[in-house]
Amino acid sequence: MDYVNLGSSGLKVSRICLGCMSYGDPSDPMRTWVLTEDASRPFFKQALDLGINFFDTANVYSAGVSEEITGRALKDFAKRDEIVLATKAHGQMRGDPNGKGLSRKAIMTEIDHSLRRLGTDYIDLYQIHRWDPETPIEETLEALHDVVKAGKARYIGASSMWAWQFMQALALQKANGWSRFISMQNHMNLIYREEEREMLPLCRDQGIGVIPWSPLARGRLARTSDVETKRSGSDHFGKHLYKRSEDADRLVIDRVGEIAAARDVPRAQVALAWLLAKPGVTSPIIGATKPEHLSDAVAALKVKLSAEEMKQLEEPYVPHTVAGFA
Repeated sequence: MDYVNLGSSGLKVSRICLGCMSYGDPSDPMRTWVLTEDASRPFFKQALDLGINFFDTANVYSAGVSEEITGRALKDFAKRDEIVLATKAHGQMRGDPNGKGLSRKAIMTEIDHSLRRLGTDYIDLYQIHRWDPETPIEETLEALHDVVKAGKARYIGASSMWAWQFMQALALQKANGWSRFISMQNHMNLIYREEEREMLPLCRDQGIGVIPWSPLARGRLARTSDVETKRSGSDHFGKHLYKRSEDADRLVIDRVGEIAAARDVPRAQVALAWLLAKPGVTSPIIGATKPEHLSDAVAALKVKLSAEEMKQLEEPYVPHTVAGFA
């Protein structure tokens, strides 16, 4: 496993991050495909055995159950100081008016709930899951600064938003001496590359680590276009992300298959090798529900695509409607 600094911070993370949204409560109608706690635990052990030290979840995943499963597994299998534990806040957690968003009240409430569910007294990377248009960004940023100064989080990060919003936040943090975002968790893969236009150059310029979510496009890049899975059949958010571009995406998916066949490696390794080769990308977030999902992700670190192969993979891409900010 390779370890690199997350952006310009001193925090060292593995070049593969295990995303824990796949572990939670299968009775949730929005996530019937997730694994139960018993079925989830082997993946934490496998990740650690492969050298992965970076784990990402969120309060909203299975209404907190993912955090509980993640916390218990890592307590049993790892030493707390040797892992990098990340979670997020923003989504609807309760039905009351303050049960979501990024107000001071919401952040101060949700950080404590996340710490309790994770069974830890600090979070390494506390992230805002989305932009909150109903709360002044200054209020959010000062609250996050106070969370860091209280010792409840070591670092803070952000997730999908417009580049101008992220730059505004970074400028306000600098002007006020507040704790600075060190990472951007954004939507990026071979069939959704809109982040390459502005967000990636911004992150490189500002020394921000990039930890993309959905690096295999909800598994679409790891299989042929005609194959359905349990998740693809019930993943409404995934259908929203890619519904307008299926014909164009199929050409990219086919190109992944061609290069994978020529190299005699799984498609996932080719798609991840492309992402890992993009300047500024630190650690793609991998969801794993089968052992090969993790082994392929780690093996992708050794797949070095040629300039011609990169060109072949990128050539069929067409501009997409921006997706993933909501």
